[in-house]
Amino acid sequence: MTPTLRDVAELAGVSFKTVSNVIHDHPHVSEATRSRVLAAIDQLGYRPNLTARTLRSGRTGAIGLAVPELSLAYFAELADEVITVADRHEMVVLIEQTGGDPDREREALTGPRRQLTDGLLFSPLGLGNDDADALDVDFPLVLLGERIFGGPVDHVTMENVAGAAAATRHLLDLGRRRIAVLGAHTGEVIGSAGLRLEGYRKALADAGVPFDDALIVDAGPWHRSNGAEAMRNLLARGTSFDAIFALNDELALGALRVLGESGIRVPADVAIIGFDDVDEGRYSFPSLSTVDPGRREIARLAVETLLGVIAAGDARSPRRELRSAFRILQRESTTL
Repeated sequence: MTPTLRDVAELAGVSFKTVSNVIHDHPHVSEATRSRVLAAIDQLGYRPNLTARTLRSGRTGAIGLAVPELSLAYFAELADEVITVADRHEMVVLIEQTGGDPDREREALTGPRRQLTDGLLFSPLGLGNDDADALDVDFPLVLLGERIFGGPVDHVTMENVAGAAAATRHLLDLGRRRIAVLGAHTGEVIGSAGLRLEGYRKALADAGVPFDDALIVDAGPWHRSNGAEAMRNLLARGTSFDAIFALNDELALGALRVLGESGIRVPADVAIIGFDDVDEGRYSFPSLSTVDPGRREIARLAVETLLGVIAAGDARSPRRELRSAFRILQRESTTL
């Protein structure tokens, strides 16, 4: 049977109240008594009851993380970073996958699972700026990503426009002028695709290089399979190009495969750079140049901001928009 506080008290030869005081680190317990209680806890394998702790303190000791898709390496690696940061603060992370579906994203904000956590890190994909009112909730919430700006809660995001412009400049600095973009979403302005395309166009304009719509290739979800398909579509057009800016690393990895199959040398014939710095890009052949958006900093800012909101309780402060720093990582796919 699961050991209880009374089992610990009996083994240690102390009262139930003394065991409770040791667990809650009350100062008025002798070191000898504390040592006996801790030894009894270890011997029995006692673990505090989460439900009981919640009833006493009003806190669960857990935070939620709702992301679109863990099969995308960026979100899987972000979740790993969030768990690492939360662990340093002795918090548990409960992860929910929404599939980028607007109804499931709303459910993450209003459903019964919300009661299991003290607050939520929320990265929407289906909801957009017109849904900002959905974020006006009565529990601690921190927004991640690029789908909603100007909402009522703290927002941790990345430098999409500046990072994309830097990636494009990197290719321009190599002497490339026919830079194709893989992964555009027609008509998108707010969102990762729209913002990164904006950065691309800005870098071209600053360099005096004309924008050519024939070099922009749409794609659906940013998976490797869609990157491969977008690459095949570009090759089928017969449009000349000497570089590729893939709007995320998954697309770039798919494109790399098709370029290799087509006998196109990277980077001698075509240089390629991605965005997100997922781990797999270090081990592709050639290794993938990319924009590191500061995922570790995003995780730290997100968790620490959420914990600050939890600690503040009802004492709300003005919303903040926090951005991580980025850097260009040059690897073999852009190094001759």
